[in-house]
Amino acid sequence: MRRLGNVALLLALLVAVVSSFAYLSLDLQALFGDGGMGQMGVYALRFFSPDLSPEHLRAVATGAVETLAMSGLGTLLAVVLGLLLALPAAGRFGWPLQGAARLLLNALRAIPELVWAALTVLAAGLGPNAGTLALALHTSGVLGRLFAEALENAPPEPAAAIRLQGASQVTAFCFGTLPNLWPQLLAYSLYRWENNIRMASVLGFVGAGGLGQMLYTTLSLFQEARASTVIIAMLVLVLLVDALSEVLRQRFVRA
Repeated sequence: MRRLGNVALLLALLVAVVSSFAYLSLDLQALFGDGGMGQMGVYALRFFSPDLSPEHLRAVATGAVETLAMSGLGTLLAVVLGLLLALPAAGRFGWPLQGAARLLLNALRAIPELVWAALTVLAAGLGPNAGTLALALHTSGVLGRLFAEALENAPPEPAAAIRLQGASQVTAFCFGTLPNLWPQLLAYSLYRWENNIRMASVLGFVGAGGLGQMLYTTLSLFQEARASTVIIAMLVLVLLVDALSEVLRQRFVRA
């Protein structure tokens, strides 16, 4: 019966894949035939000569700093807002606030960053302000849910012992619960920062500033050499942030 179930599952997956191709009417001939791959190759070769002029490098460096600031500030705001929402979402203030906080967290993370950026551009205008707000809003929903689950699984004994000594609930949380959760919360925050540095490079496509906006502009004007420099800067920035995040995890989380 187990083998029959596995065979039935594989057949169902196969039928689903074939049905998806048929439903979407994917034209693979247009991609692999009629010189499509050759045209893609010729276009890709234009990116192998990056523009390294001093003027363009200064502009790329400015965009990289802007992207880094967007991701860092957006993540920091999300950590604060996520922690504030995680407390009621974990049931620390009763079930009515718990339901409302969980609903808000679900709404924040259900809307993608690009949609948030399109909305914040209308409110804050073009530039890094919109990108920072978009990252903060979406990441608040993600971190708030993770923080709430961490709070629910935290041992209550340390905070209860501090409360028995006459301390307030805030003091018991700061000195009894938070020290045990600090490595886990920091790990979640660093992971989201790594994701946000990548997403900050994409938000520029809707006018949210940074390297993404430079990439969109250069690609729109078919300036492949300049676009290649921006892409290289994105890769270097992501690698540097990943390395810094790994160092911070080694020092503060795994230690």
